[in-house]
Amino acid sequence: MKSRLRIAGRIVLPLLAAGMVAAVPAHAQFSKGYKFLEAVKKKDGVEVEAALNEPGSTLVNAKDVTSGETALHIVTARRDPTWLAYLIGKGANVNAQDVRGVTPLQQAINLGWTEGVEMLVSYGADLDQSNDAGETPLIAAVHRRNIPMLRALLKAGADPDRADNSGRSARDYAELTGSSQLLATIETNATTTGKKEKQAVYGPTM
Repeated sequence: MKSRLRIAGRIVLPLLAAGMVAAVPAHAQFSKGYKFLEAVKKKDGVEVEAALNEPGSTLVNAKDVTSGETALHIVTARRDPTWLAYLIGKGANVNAQDVRGVTPLQQAINLGWTEGVEMLVSYGADLDQSNDAGETPLIAAVHRRNIPMLRALLKAGADPDRADNSGRSARDYAELTGSSQLLATIETNATTTGKKEKQAVYGPTM
């Protein structure tokens, strides 16, 4: 019996050791990503710069394991144009989505941060990328009744007729509000011509 245990030990222990070695890189990467995001939250420029300058580093697009937020989401949340420009210059993905499908552009719109919206648009943010509910940046701007944002998105080429998961578009929501100003802004500034065919409607229709 003892000899069998000794043999089993000789087999199992090396396998466990190999498993621990294999797990180190993944854990190390998680640890680096966590430390990087924490440094961004603390505005620790020295630590962030050191992390991003490591050969082959992809930390600029590291995501929080719970929220899915990237460094770009973090600096957008605090309305920080300096860090926003810095991270994008380091290769941050302007279209990164969190666990709810929200991009930094959608986040900036929800915050009412016009400067952030204009910056992200200028850096090539996807104007029609939707979140998990199918809501586009333009639909979010209509819900906020934010005319300057609405105008900026439309002039950049956002589609006012792209529907969300309920089958309604930014134009539809503008009509539902009864706001002539919202509708006039869409009609005046939209660069797309004609209404596109709507996506499938989820749920009953009357």
